[in-house]
Amino acid sequence: MSSLLPKSVTITDDTMREGLQIESPDIPVSEKLRLLDAIGEMGAKTIAIGSFAHPKWTPSMACVDEIAEQFEPKPGVNYTAVVFNKRGYDRADAYYPKIDVRTRKHYGTHVELCDSFARRNYNRTQAEQIASMDATIAAAVGAGAEAGSVALGNPFGSNFEGPFSLQQRMGLLDLMVDKWHEAGLKVNRCSLLDAMGWNMPHTVRETMEAIREKYPEITTFHMHLHNTRGTSIASFYEALMLGATEFDTSLGGMGGCPYCGNGRAAGHVPTEDFVHMCHQMDIETGYDLDKVIEAACIAEEVVGHTLWGHVSKAGPLPSVEAVYPIDMPFVETLDEASHFRAGSSVYEGQISPWREGDALTRESAT
Repeated sequence: MSSLLPKSVTITDDTMREGLQIESPDIPVSEKLRLLDAIGEMGAKTIAIGSFAHPKWTPSMACVDEIAEQFEPKPGVNYTAVVFNKRGYDRADAYYPKIDVRTRKHYGTHVELCDSFARRNYNRTQAEQIASMDATIAAAVGAGAEAGSVALGNPFGSNFEGPFSLQQRMGLLDLMVDKWHEAGLKVNRCSLLDAMGWNMPHTVRETMEAIREKYPEITTFHMHLHNTRGTSIASFYEALMLGATEFDTSLGGMGGCPYCGNGRAAGHVPTEDFVHMCHQMDIETGYDLDKVIEAACIAEEVVGHTLWGHVSKAGPLPSVEAVYPIDMPFVETLDEASHFRAGSSVYEGQISPWREGDALTRESAT
């Protein structure tokens, strides 16, 4: 294993915000509150309850005020929300301190490599995003920030403009880092935000290696990679091997983007799958995997359809003390596969491949 492999990671479960924003707006508030309550039991330290966005563009978030009013906070969890403008900030801030949008961990600049996506998703051009950096950096200086953060939007490619090269990625990164340096601040954090799912393990690796080599001051990497083409957990693995410590996921892989042309198909890495992989690699997450799986099952009930997680359906790797019974009957359906959490009754009545009366035991077989 690489010496850069972290001992622990911060996993931000984005189910309530990005997960539900692409789901039906008809899901009852009571069901969303049930899901939020289950997420609060998983071990997450920070949870976004949703986004205070205009319901015209995000109808599933029209009930966010009701959620903010009604949910019961869990001890030790910081609840926040996503805001996109002053009006959204004021709406969310009305619930302070129950919901905290005041505290800023990072002062950051964010620019999309894809001008088309910037216009579609943010109603701003890439040039306008670049022009706004000066004000952001000035605010950071005024607040006494010790360092800045940069975010590359859709750095690997675009459904509207095609692939982007490493040279293009580094060119935009240079532009942002230079702006921070001109203000007398170093940059210590970099986010790779891939809404359109163009990430591949090798492009993630080459990008992080190039950034690390040119800017050793950047020590923290944050990965928000949509799983549109099924490669993101492999990309997460590569990022882990290069020392990335911040990752966004969602229960069952729920999520997507209405602006990128893929909708729900964009998805995320399932929280349960990534937590399981980290634990198998001896990386601490702070999450209770059993409770994550339970929350993922609740998420499927809430949205009313099957989600894309694997560990929530097949279970984690069984321990030596909990391996499957050698004489278990056929397991074919997803309901039957849930025996790891629901018990053996789910596969009662299935035929068995085990010969009756066979006295072979595990001990004698070995």
